[in-house]
Amino acid sequence: MRELQASQITEAVKHMCIEANYSLTPDMLKAFTHAVKREESPLGRQILNQLEENLRIADKDQIPICQDTGMAVVFIKVGQEVHITGGSITAAINEGVRLGYLEGYLRKSVVGDPIERLNTKDNTPAVIHYEIVEGDKLDITVAPKGFGSENMSRVFMLKPADGLEGVKNAILTAVKDAGPNACPPMVIGVGIGGTFEKCAQMAKHALTRNIDEKTDKKWVRDLEEEMLHKVNCLGIGPGGLGGRVTALAVNVETFATHIAGLPVAVNICCHVNRHAHRII
Repeated sequence: MRELQASQITEAVKHMCIEANYSLTPDMLKAFTHAVKREESPLGRQILNQLEENLRIADKDQIPICQDTGMAVVFIKVGQEVHITGGSITAAINEGVRLGYLEGYLRKSVVGDPIERLNTKDNTPAVIHYEIVEGDKLDITVAPKGFGSENMSRVFMLKPADGLEGVKNAILTAVKDAGPNACPPMVIGVGIGGTFEKCAQMAKHALTRNIDEKTDKKWVRDLEEEMLHKVNCLGIGPGGLGGRVTALAVNVETFATHIAGLPVAVNICCHVNRHAHRII
């Protein structure tokens, strides 16, 4: 059994909140460079160049990439051989978010009640997804999620007979309906299978996958490639002003499901697909 102080979790989450909001991951930066080269629209290239410049300034000056610094979403795999001391893991994560948004001068965007809408003034509570795994480590991913793109996300409860074509239509429907509102070029997370809530969680988690990494399932790889091509043929383009680069990636996760269902979730993220990862 390995003992881990709650304060170590707080410190890690604090730095991850700041890092994710100031700098994009290398795979996302590479995707931007590639997008500029293949964008055919002059206006689209101009927008992509402006977005790239914004990324460079944010990283150089250590300021937020976007004014919407998101609601903190945390995926954490907890090794069953870890014993947390000095406080609860949930409290430690939320304290890390609080400190990160305070010390990083990040916008506080969370309201404590969805109807009364009083700002909590520290961007807590975070949305936390726990998974118990083997081992004595904590695997933490912090993904601040802005709501311009979050509001464009969809869940489709398809029939099994809808099959793969139904899944494809659902993805394209979600992207078409989102249009310019998701701040393209976007990254599209898709969850297929499970239940109503499971497919949504998978779609959100899919956004944190390195966009250069390919899945083991051939039909999923084929689906990702086909959907990226079809999305980029919609003509929405950078900033929604036309062009070939509407999306930088389509990431798909799958899970077992019931014989009577085919749940599909599409969670869209804007061009600042932010996340940071640590193992403690």
